[in-house]
Amino acid sequence: MSLLDKAKVLSDKIAEKTVEFSSDEVIAETIIKAVDKQEKVNAILKVRGSNYRVSSLNLSMGIPPGVSFGIRRVKEDRENEEGEALDKPPVK
Repeated sequence: MSLLDKAKVLSDKIAEKTVEFSSDEVIAETIIKAVDKQEKVNAILKVRGSNYRVSSLNLSMGIPPGVSFGIRRVKEDRENEEGEALDKPPVK
């Protein structure tokens, strides 16, 4: 098999995989798995007392597909919704 024939076979395989990755079922399954991972990681972070949570997901359907997670800091237990410390009187 010549080098050009090997390149053609490889290019056909990549084209097939690209079609597979664009399938609605594959995309839905990827989202379900990523969200499940987010929830499990957030539960572990909460149990360990971390002030950080996975807050967003970015999925890229390419070759290879990718998932990236965004992290955010949650409010301290000693802060109210406005971010003021609970042991201080509110500023008027």
